[in-house]
Amino acid sequence: MSAVLAQGDDPLESPQPLVPRSLELAEATAATSGRVDLVFVPNLKRVRVPAGVTVFDAASWNGIAIDSTCGGHGTCKKCKVRIDAGAADAAAGSSAVPVSPIDARAFAPDELRAGWRLACRAMASSDLTIEVPPLTTRPKAATVGVGRQVILRPAVQKRHLKLAEPSLSDQVSDIERVLAGLDDLELRVDLPVLRSAGRVLRAADYQVTAVIVDDALIDIQPGDTTDRSYGIAFDLGTTTVVATLLDLSTGTPMAVASMLSKQQPFGADVISRISATMLDPAALGRLTELAHSTLAGLAGEVCQQAGIDPRDVYEVALAGNATMTHLALGIDPEPLGVAPFILATRRLPEVLAADLGLDVHPRARAFAFPAFGAYVGGDITAGLLASGMDRDRRVRLFIDIGTNCEIVLGNRDWLLATAAPAGPAFEGAQVKCGMRAADGAIEAVRLVPGGGSRGEPGGVELKVIGDCEPAGLCGSGLVDAVASLIAVGLLDHSGRFVPAEQAARVAPALAGRLTMLRDERVFVLHWRGNPGEQGEPGDVANSIFLSQRDVRELQFAKAAIASGWNVLLTEAGLTGADVAQVLLAGSFGSYLSPANAIALGLVPALAVPRVVSAGNVAGEGAKMALLSVRERAGALALLDEVRYVELSDRADFNDKFLEQLRFPGGAD
Repeated sequence: MSAVLAQGDDPLESPQPLVPRSLELAEATAATSGRVDLVFVPNLKRVRVPAGVTVFDAASWNGIAIDSTCGGHGTCKKCKVRIDAGAADAAAGSSAVPVSPIDARAFAPDELRAGWRLACRAMASSDLTIEVPPLTTRPKAATVGVGRQVILRPAVQKRHLKLAEPSLSDQVSDIERVLAGLDDLELRVDLPVLRSAGRVLRAADYQVTAVIVDDALIDIQPGDTTDRSYGIAFDLGTTTVVATLLDLSTGTPMAVASMLSKQQPFGADVISRISATMLDPAALGRLTELAHSTLAGLAGEVCQQAGIDPRDVYEVALAGNATMTHLALGIDPEPLGVAPFILATRRLPEVLAADLGLDVHPRARAFAFPAFGAYVGGDITAGLLASGMDRDRRVRLFIDIGTNCEIVLGNRDWLLATAAPAGPAFEGAQVKCGMRAADGAIEAVRLVPGGGSRGEPGGVELKVIGDCEPAGLCGSGLVDAVASLIAVGLLDHSGRFVPAEQAARVAPALAGRLTMLRDERVFVLHWRGNPGEQGEPGDVANSIFLSQRDVRELQFAKAAIASGWNVLLTEAGLTGADVAQVLLAGSFGSYLSPANAIALGLVPALAVPRVVSAGNVAGEGAKMALLSVRERAGALALLDEVRYVELSDRADFNDKFLEQLRFPGGAD
């Protein structure tokens, strides 16, 4: 990983916030600047904030979700809102919220006149009514993945005890009486158990259930409750969080739910969130609160789905990257974001579920997976556990593709791990028509050039999540689109769109979609709007398209990932041909076409069946840790078996990066 926290190289594309992001700083200036009233629709929430703050900050401080992947720094252009009150007066040519240079690049002139602005650029200097488009909180996510069968032996045990009542001749203390009934175990006793033990034992006529987690007695319950024992496995992703409720007595999944992380207003990637804590000391507390709110919301949802009492959840497992885990536990993540990228700890101490903001059993434990390094975290440890890479004699390559791409190469004898800064393109950020994988997102693209020996009519075939009108392009659709453009000859090896004459020759049915928008060449995937003056099928600016810059974003991401696994192959003295199998992990890997991943060079050039979508292996590893203490010990043992390779310390990384920028196929 590099030590760069900036959002980009171009100062116009990487503007700083217009005002201090801290609520405390804004409040300090309120006496001189005054206050304004903002009404957010459609929920009609009215807030009063210091004049001069941005609409984005005003919304964030008051719990109003506005889409953003850059954290309000003006680079992603996703925080689109419409200012209803006084935003645009075409007749007078005035505006309560002036158009910024970034707005002019984000919106068409008609949209600007209608009051559309970027919330992070819009200063609230007067009373405003602000329309906020609905934010997708349920993105399409993988909830299951490749896993292994385990021997059921959870850390949680429940023992029904029928104890003799005390007497003058038997004055053994209450706790000693309970522990004598558990004489095969050496247990610690939580103080709250001591406080209630006497009352519970006598009310239940000394017929109780002891609840044990590892070596701790966490509860004594009246009667026989051994049929109620549950745990929750969390995959704490940067973008999406997934929770699975498990019956610990049978190992059966009872319910699963996912939602968009509530930390999204602070940015789509971990660097943005680390940067937020560095710029504003109060941001760490806010990020921790949002992590807790996300986890608590999912825990409540899965318990409600299964119809169980949350107080019967006695343990949770958390598989997240190092930054997300630090933020969830309130640990300062700043050292993770600057060289030499140091973790607070690889192995986390025992914590309570309550430390994660969870309203489950008050003394439920939380197991957080250990991390290999600052950018190869507990989610990868969990994924390796589930995939069994440390048990297989074959050389396999594990790739978890996201804003930060984690890569592991090896077999049962050795394992190498690294992380590559892929950037947010796969999440739809920094892509003009990009969006998350939600209803309306184009998730698959197939291009037919037309003509040829078979006389095909040619055209564009799209698969849209939710089978509805396309609204944007998600990561898997981006990969498909670029791979298809290369296949039909409209993109060359360097990632540049071919000249118009060449396009008309190689793909006559598609050449009309390769056009200009302002001063940039774009390829239109889905036409929208009325025909233009020159007879185009639709309005280019309002259509869904892939721009030359979008292709470059994918190239940089692809080059970073390919450079990462090439470095590991070099370190191991191997070539791509020595890899027996590639596992594409995570939600994005679940929906990525293996054939197109090979075509773009995201993975080594193997036979397609050898590239496997592994799904949510982090979540599977979290389940295994709840169901088996043996597997949990195996996860901890991985720390001594995996060697972490830091790419920024490699002299050959930049050379490999430049080599990997070119696409393996494409027009000459």
